[in-house]
Amino acid sequence: MIDFGDDSVWMSGNEAIALGAYEAGVKVASGYPGTPSTEILENLSCYEGVYTEWAPNEKVGFEVAVGASFAGVRALATMKHVGLNVAADPLFTASYTGVRGGLVVIVADDPEMHSSQNEQDSRNYAFAAKVPMLEPSDPAEAKELLKLAFAISEEFDTPVLFRTTTRIAHVKCVVKKGKKLSSSVSPGIEKMPAKFVMLPGNARSRRVVVEERMRRLREMAETAPYNRVEAGDTRRGFITSSVSYLYVKEAFPEAAVLKLGMCWPLPEQKIRDFAASVDQLVIVEELDPFLELHIKAMGILCHGKDLIPNQGELNTTIVRKSVDPASVTELFAPVALPMRSPNMCAGCPHRGIFYNLSRMKLFVSGDIGCYTLGFLPPLSAMDSCVCMGASVGIAHGMAKALGTEAKGKIVSVIGDSTFIHSGLSGLINTVYNGSSSLLIIFDNRITAMTGQQNNPASGCNIKGEAANAIDLEALCRAVGVRHVDVVNPHDINGCRKVLEKALERDEASVVIARAPCVLLPEMKKAKHIPYSTRLASCTGCMACVRLGCPAISWNPLSPQKVKALGYKEKQKGFALISEVQCNGCGQCQALCKFDAIVRREA
Repeated sequence: MIDFGDDSVWMSGNEAIALGAYEAGVKVASGYPGTPSTEILENLSCYEGVYTEWAPNEKVGFEVAVGASFAGVRALATMKHVGLNVAADPLFTASYTGVRGGLVVIVADDPEMHSSQNEQDSRNYAFAAKVPMLEPSDPAEAKELLKLAFAISEEFDTPVLFRTTTRIAHVKCVVKKGKKLSSSVSPGIEKMPAKFVMLPGNARSRRVVVEERMRRLREMAETAPYNRVEAGDTRRGFITSSVSYLYVKEAFPEAAVLKLGMCWPLPEQKIRDFAASVDQLVIVEELDPFLELHIKAMGILCHGKDLIPNQGELNTTIVRKSVDPASVTELFAPVALPMRSPNMCAGCPHRGIFYNLSRMKLFVSGDIGCYTLGFLPPLSAMDSCVCMGASVGIAHGMAKALGTEAKGKIVSVIGDSTFIHSGLSGLINTVYNGSSSLLIIFDNRITAMTGQQNNPASGCNIKGEAANAIDLEALCRAVGVRHVDVVNPHDINGCRKVLEKALERDEASVVIARAPCVLLPEMKKAKHIPYSTRLASCTGCMACVRLGCPAISWNPLSPQKVKALGYKEKQKGFALISEVQCNGCGQCQALCKFDAIVRREA
């Protein structure tokens, strides 16, 4: 964030949203880290007077925000699109209960799946849950629109969904600081069982309230300033929202545009009037034909996904090429960048476990986290990955489907944060229903993939203050696991023995692979003695290369070079360790049978 000194700051979308939440008077904010939403809570935690926390999962985070709203304060829940799936249960019922203090749920979608396992359009949740949804198109609008979302929440007695995307979350622009607002509700306990207790009798009454609320919101949408018509050439008009609005303005700056800041409910009359004013109507939106579907349901003829792709991110070139192919030569197409293969860091503790699993010929039921990269070659040691916490249940289901044939052939792997998020219930089910599958918990003491956020097992809260750290061994034993082993994943040979013994058991077992993430501050500060290659001893067996460590490179040799250097004729090259990248974990040394890998001082 760059401060220009005149109340103008250079901010990313997530930073601007955090500022907007502060200016809106948010008192309680809870969520679970997930790209592209993570930085919202991280930045909000730096503002005075706002309580922030990382919750074990998105459902809990949303419920915390609901509770704060019931207490009469403004509350915020943050998550990425797949996190909204986890929080969907309380969302649908909170639509019925309504709110006291303003309640906003920020959901960050990830078109193109930059860091997600699916492409999901969260606008469908607004329609299904019967709640309003706002969509900003840039960071500055995001800040102001979020403040408005809290006002709408309190005025219309509703949770409000606030949708961003990867581009909005991470792009930067100039944002103007504003005044801090306050809620129209007084904090305190107010008993309202008919409103908050959703027994069928109460829920039926609240169902009527929900429909009346949606009618009032539709009326409000007609005159709301964030749903605006921008005059222009009426031969072709566009209806759009979110970041797609910017692509339309860049691709067709002369065209008439209806920009929707509220994508649900829609301003039907405004849409009808705009459609009638243009010769051709085109709906531009990323992912699902959400606007197109509802606009066509009004009986309005328009183009949409017959022109615009329904997969991946849009950009100016795609929009221009899709709508007006003949003019695409006028634009510079995006430059194709070279691919950078994802990889676990040098010294990552997950690598040693995956190296063993890849050689034990097991079906590995995987989960969401850094360790998902164990799927990639040369390790190639993950066979399924569905959603947070699914690894445990999938392994159990496979074991039950195959019976005795599955013994010793199936393992599930999960990270410490993901285990707390939604893996524990799967383990309870495994034990309760008598499965013999093995669960490996990668305990690197942090939520690593989203940027080293703390979790209930790391011993610190969102501000880095000391907090209770869950005892994973005791927790596993408490749910009935009798065999819990803790290993150092860098000890490849020792781990192999523990895993083999665990796979022989006829009941559920847990192996906790415990070693800190190499990106933790304390690990960065530690003095690691790197390894180096003793070239005279290297036979080119490639055992260390098969670890896939980015600090180890393979250097092929021509026959002439082999002879000149005095290597054996069959040797095709040698492995070289970059001492700058090496973190001194020792995994490669454990695999070298020729004493070619040594500590630097040796």
